[in-house]
Amino acid sequence: MTEHSPRPTPAGPLYADFGTGRHRESSLVRHALGSTHDEALVAGLAGGIGFMYFVFEYAGHPPLLTIVAQAHPDPWVQSALDRLRVPYEVAHSSKPRWDRVHAALDAGRPVFCTVDRSGLPWHEDTPEMAGADPYTVVLAGYDGDVLYVEDGAPAPYRIDAQEFGAAWSGHRKGRHQMIVPTGPATGAPDVEGALAATAARLTGPVLGNNFDVNFGFSGMEKLAAQLRDTRTKTGWERRFGAPEAFLAGTRRLYACLEEEWTAPGATRPLYADFLDLVGRPEAAALFRASAGHWSRLAELARAAGPDADTAGRRALFDECADLVDRSLDLERRAVTLL
Repeated sequence: MTEHSPRPTPAGPLYADFGTGRHRESSLVRHALGSTHDEALVAGLAGGIGFMYFVFEYAGHPPLLTIVAQAHPDPWVQSALDRLRVPYEVAHSSKPRWDRVHAALDAGRPVFCTVDRSGLPWHEDTPEMAGADPYTVVLAGYDGDVLYVEDGAPAPYRIDAQEFGAAWSGHRKGRHQMIVPTGPATGAPDVEGALAATAARLTGPVLGNNFDVNFGFSGMEKLAAQLRDTRTKTGWERRFGAPEAFLAGTRRLYACLEEEWTAPGATRPLYADFLDLVGRPEAAALFRASAGHWSRLAELARAAGPDADTAGRRALFDECADLVDRSLDLERRAVTLL
């Protein structure tokens, strides 16, 4: 029988340290490797921060704002393991291979899986469009047909393998992928490689195509420009002017900077801690100052009410654009120090 809420379990999990510190994916990696690494170190080595800004339009729905403030699109888990010098295996299959899952867990090796989170019962309220995003969880053990899944809660979730298999099959690009660490680190962490990757991601190009305008510093410039735009259909004045769209946009703006695909403060405070750990205090101070502007922007968005009039919306959008500009200036200066 599947249980939909986390609780301590007497047997099955390979490790005892669960829950999210400041960043869910970094905590997953940290715990799966035995909690021997600082969360900020894992986050920074995975790439730390980034910026991606898109607004998607779907018929019958308010515009869907998406900002990813952490490293993106490079896969977080592989990037972290690579730069930690931890060996791992990646396996793909056309259907769930429970024999491989059991073999890895029997050998004491947790299994990273990419799922459609809307298929997990504890994410049953996840909107269908958000559920299509790649979402990483860790299989931390099993007991017969019951799997123990780490997904940010203080204790592992218990779920029937068949039900988990449906969520594992639900994300097309990550379907049935297994990432399994296979041994201890083989060398010192690749700090310089991580710093270089973060700087390159912010300054671009990222994808090498027309979408690069939405990434890094260019993406921040685009966000500020569209916040100020009062004339075109892509400006926030027209795109998020109606009460329903305004409420949806401001709530998403808060969530993207503080809760989803990020750590609080657009991941900047956590990345600043990483920079302090690796001896880059000047850059750390600049990113920490930038984080204050991102959090202020997020708080303005969270506090915005659906009954704001045209003048109130305009004042909010202009203030948010100014905060983006301030963060952009600080982060450009910080990147020159990386």
